[in-house]
Amino acid sequence: MAAAARSSSIFLSCPLLLALLLASSLTESVSGGQLQPRECQGKCAYRCSATSHKKPCMFFCLKCCAKCLCVPPGTYGNKETCACYNNWKTQEGRPKCP
Repeated sequence: MAAAARSSSIFLSCPLLLALLLASSLTESVSGGQLQPRECQGKCAYRCSATSHKKPCMFFCLKCCAKCLCVPPGTYGNKETCACYNNWKTQEGRPKCP
């Protein structure tokens, strides 16, 4: 009987464990990425390297990175890889992050 109780408690804890793992991954994608604040400068320098408007690009990229702790890969696009960076908008509804 004790073995049956143990095996049923394992099965009961699996959905709970799965729910906790899912909640933690959703929280991560909503709250931001995995960068350390000190990594923002280098990531933004690369992100803004192809634009002719480097100063405003760097200003907004650094601001977005500080909030989101994420910078999309590449010099343009790929914003879907960082939800916070992608979804932060100006008052006019345009993208805030380059």
